[in-house]
Amino acid sequence: MTAVPSSEPLPAAPDGYPLTMTTLDGEVIEATAAEGQSVLDAAADAGHLLPALCRKGTCGACVATVVDGEFTLGDHSELALSPERAASGGALLCCTYPDSPLTISLPYERSRVLTGTISVCSATVAAIDRCTHDVVRLLLRLDVDAEDGGTAEFEPGQFAQLQIPGEEETRAYSYSNIPNWDGELEFYIRLREGGHFSTWLDRTAKTGDTLTVHGPQGAFGLVETGLRPRWFVAGGTGVSPLFSMARRMAEFQEPHALRFYLGVGGESDLFGEDVLAEVGGELPDFSVQLCVSRPCERTDVRAGSPVAALAEDLEALRKQDEELPDLYVCGPPGMIDAVEKVAQEAGVPITRILSEKFSVSATA
Repeated sequence: MTAVPSSEPLPAAPDGYPLTMTTLDGEVIEATAAEGQSVLDAAADAGHLLPALCRKGTCGACVATVVDGEFTLGDHSELALSPERAASGGALLCCTYPDSPLTISLPYERSRVLTGTISVCSATVAAIDRCTHDVVRLLLRLDVDAEDGGTAEFEPGQFAQLQIPGEEETRAYSYSNIPNWDGELEFYIRLREGGHFSTWLDRTAKTGDTLTVHGPQGAFGLVETGLRPRWFVAGGTGVSPLFSMARRMAEFQEPHALRFYLGVGGESDLFGEDVLAEVGGELPDFSVQLCVSRPCERTDVRAGSPVAALAEDLEALRKQDEELPDLYVCGPPGMIDAVEKVAQEAGVPITRILSEKFSVSATA
């Protein structure tokens, strides 16, 4: 397998290069990449919409592993795909150009691959709640549709792109609630200074306003791996998809031990403790590690980052020869890279570290 860092793909074979992509649940997806065509586009031409977001190598949403074959990896951000990950076969499918037949391992189940087009519907703002000085809980209610009704259907861990009517730009946010018959979609959104959607939400938005919702999309979500413990690690509003997954575990009364790490800057930045209490009341083996970087008067939090807390707890497990957990991580790229590093050093295989990186441009 060879990855050549170049923005110019090599010429394809006359009939294109065959692509064989296998999902986590063993389903095979086949496509053929024409000359100069990315794996992502080739799959779409074959009727398979693989999870993706920015489509220009900056967000990491379309990461996968090339198991066999040669390809050219086009320009991309190292925040989306680290050199270490690329050296072990990691590839961003939006800028992966085959130079031979490719065998690709996809890090999600077949159900996360869409066929046809991404659903587009309208929703009404039902509530806007300020959680901290820069975090807002946005509750939408889907408008009743003659074809689909008003049911909120998605998989915990997925996201939607929200669009202000009359404008072209969209912003991606992960659902924090679970699928429901009431058509409710809940999001925790960080207000970013000068951000397009943030400015609208902070200064203009009100209940009764209408938004366009593109989704569900994305591959992040729970994976069945037996009864191994699950540890969730989140930075700030990266907790949204993990809230959704934890709520699903509580709804289904799953027996896995669940440990939740939530990291913020200061005590005043903490939010979502009501959600954690709700989940904790339903799961028999649930614990929370609130991590605060700045000095804090509360005695029920850990000083420092969630990465440091995770490293300490994994090391304790290793010394006691106890079972290592599956990790689910969501937050800034730097945090996720740090989690992957300390987790692998503790013996957690990279295949058991599932993550979703936040692209600031996609969530502002």
